[in-house]
Amino acid sequence: MKPVSSPILTPEPARLPVKQLLLVLGLVATSLAHLWSWTGLQAGLLCLLNYGLRGLRWRFWMAHYGRHFGPLEGLRLYLAGYAFTPTPGNVGEAARGLMLARNPLGARQSLAIFGAERLADLLCLLLLCLPAVAWALGQGIGQVAPVWLLGLLAAGLLAAAVVLGVLFRSRRALLQRFGWLQEAWHCLAERPLLWFALTLLAWAAQGLAVWLICRVFGVSLGPLAATGFYALAMVAGALSALPAGLGGTEAVLTGLLVANGASAGVALGITVMARLLTLWLAVAIGVMALLYSAAIRKEISLR
Repeated sequence: MKPVSSPILTPEPARLPVKQLLLVLGLVATSLAHLWSWTGLQAGLLCLLNYGLRGLRWRFWMAHYGRHFGPLEGLRLYLAGYAFTPTPGNVGEAARGLMLARNPLGARQSLAIFGAERLADLLCLLLLCLPAVAWALGQGIGQVAPVWLLGLLAAGLLAAAVVLGVLFRSRRALLQRFGWLQEAWHCLAERPLLWFALTLLAWAAQGLAVWLICRVFGVSLGPLAATGFYALAMVAGALSALPAGLGGTEAVLTGLLVANGASAGVALGITVMARLLTLWLAVAIGVMALLYSAAIRKEISLR
C-alpha cells in the first residue's frame, strides 16, 4: 500500500485591516479639513495660549533657581521640551533644564520643576472635572454610559484624589525621603496664586478649544461640560502613565462624547481633531524649537 500523503497546508496570506485603516484615514482627513476653518483656527489659537501660559509658569520656576530668560527665549526653550512629550508619563519633559547649553540645572532641580508642573496640572485638571461630574449626575449618565467607562472614570478620579491626599498628609516623610520632591514643594510654595492662575487658565483654554471642536462637528455641548470632558480624559491619560496618555485619553473622551449623544464616528472625529491640536501640534512645535535652539541659537546642548 502506498503511504497516504498528508495534504500540504499553505498559510493564508495576511489580510490588512483595510476597513479600519480607511476609517482612521477618513477621520484624520475630516479633522484636518476642519482645522482650516475659522473655528478650527480659534481652537488652535487657544491651544497656543495654553502653551504660552505654561511657558510663563516654567520661566517663573526657572527664575526661582536663578535662571532668567527673556520672554521669547524662555518660551522657545520651554516649547523645545514638548519634543519629548510622547514618553511614559511625559517624563522626557524633565530634560528641559538639563539641556541648557549655558548654566544648566542639576538633575534634582530639573526633576523638581517637572514634578511641580505635574502636580499643578493634576490639581487644576481635577477642579476642571467638576462641571463634567455635575453634568453627568444631572443627565443620569450612569444609565447610558458603558460600564467600562464609568469604572475607568471612577478609578481615575479616586486615584488622583488619593495621590494628592497622600502627598498632602505624608508630605513631611516624603519630602525628607525624596530630595527632588522637596524642591518641587518649594517651587509650589512660591507665589502659589500666580502658578495656580496660569495653570487653571491654560487648561481652561484647551477645554474651550475642545468645545469649539464640538461645535464644528455639530455636537451640542456647553463650554463647561466640554472642558470637564477634556479634563477627565487628560486625568485618565496621565494616570495610565502611557506616553502622552495615548489610548487612555482618546478612549475616555470618545466614550464621554458618545454618552452625550454623539455618534461613534463624530466622537472619534472630535477626539482626533482635539488630539491633533492639544498634543501633536505641541510636539511638532517642540521639535522645530528644539532644532532651532540647538543648531542655530546654540541655547541647547544635546550632548
